[in-house]
Amino acid sequence: MASIKTIDSVKSRAILTISSKTYSAWSLRGWLLCRLAGLDVEEDRVERSAADRAELLLLSPSVLVPRLTHEGASVWDTLAIAEYLNELYPKAHMLPADRIARAHCRSISGEIHSGFTNLRSALPMNLKVRHKSFPIFSGARPDIERIETIWQECLARYGGPFLFGDRPTIADAMYAPVTTRFRTYAVKLSKPSDAYCDTIAVWEPMTIWQAGAEAEAEDLEELEVEF
Repeated sequence: MASIKTIDSVKSRAILTISSKTYSAWSLRGWLLCRLAGLDVEEDRVERSAADRAELLLLSPSVLVPRLTHEGASVWDTLAIAEYLNELYPKAHMLPADRIARAHCRSISGEIHSGFTNLRSALPMNLKVRHKSFPIFSGARPDIERIETIWQECLARYGGPFLFGDRPTIADAMYAPVTTRFRTYAVKLSKPSDAYCDTIAVWEPMTIWQAGAEAEAEDLEELEVEF
């Protein structure tokens, strides 16, 4: 029988269950949220074939990835993880200090969480590819335009270089995978949006994740859907 000390140490570990670093936008969001909170997590990668993942996506609205296991709690869904971490670590300032800005931050984070399905299917995340040009499905254009509107409004209102000022928030973690999509598929953007993509690209947690993706074994065929 394991000792009480051993059991307690397992319960106190922070574990983030993720999928592919190359292709999984939701895993990236969950990981960035943990970094924003200042929470060190042990990564637990789900090893599944592309066929397995595709089947899970068709059968279930959630494959419980990313999932944060922390001090007896199991939290999945990126916005749930965001609110959980913000509640535990208020000094991390994952949301803006101003009430109106907080409401704005939550709103645009919810929008990317639940919408933009055409963009997701037309431009799946792939951190190992950079196209010089790519035909953009016309149905994804409104999604791209809406995201640019969100970014430009935030950058103009709060001064940048992140969406809500000089430090990253939950919103930046939620939109970070979109910036990689725009870079991967050579999407033409306005100067403010392009500059924002540059800001996210050199954000330290993003460079760490990118390095992890580049080191990832090529054991997963690319899916035409986001997981």
